[in-house]
Amino acid sequence: MRRLLRNTGEEPVTRYLIRVSVDCYTGDPERSNAHYRAHPLTWDELDLKATCRGETMRWQAKHDRDAFKEVWLLFDNDQGRFPLYPGESVWIEYAYTVGDDKWGNWFQRAVRLPTEQLEVQLVFPSAFDPVVWGTETSMTAEATPLRTPPVRSDDGERRQFTWITTTPALHARYRLEWRFRA
Repeated sequence: MRRLLRNTGEEPVTRYLIRVSVDCYTGDPERSNAHYRAHPLTWDELDLKATCRGETMRWQAKHDRDAFKEVWLLFDNDQGRFPLYPGESVWIEYAYTVGDDKWGNWFQRAVRLPTEQLEVQLVFPSAFDPVVWGTETSMTAEATPLRTPPVRSDDGERRQFTWITTTPALHARYRLEWRFRA
C-alpha cells in the first residue's frame, strides 16, 4: 500500500490508522467466523512493515481480532521522530502478507478521510486467466457497479487490472473482486 498524506490541520500528525480485514468465505459469515476461530490471522504471519521518507515506522496494535487487525503506524522509530507537520505532505508505504487460506478473492478500500484520488492495481499470473469487477457502496445506497471498469493490461506472464477514481466520496467503500477462469 502506498499513500500520499497531507496534513491540512493545525497540529503535527504522529500516527496513521490502517486496517487489515480478511474474509475467505464472503457471503457466509458463519463459515468465516468458524474458520477464523480455528485459524486466526496472526501478527507474525502479517509481517507488517512500514516506511516514511526512507525511515522505518514503528507500529502499535489497536484492535486484534481473529479476522481483523487495526494498527497505528507511528511516525517514529528507534532513531527518532518524524511527525507530519501542518502544510506538509509525505508518502508512506506499508506491506503485509496474508496467505490464500485466509484472504479471499476481493480487495476493499473504505474512504475514511478526504481523498483526492484512489488507485488500485491488482496483478495476477496470466495463466490463471483472471477477470475483475467491482462495486461501490455508500452510506445511502447498496452496492452498485463501479462507474468505470478496471482497465486490463497484459505483460507476458502477468495480467494487471487498474482502477482509478478521483475525489471518491467520504465513507464510500470500493470493492474489487476476481475469479480465475483457468
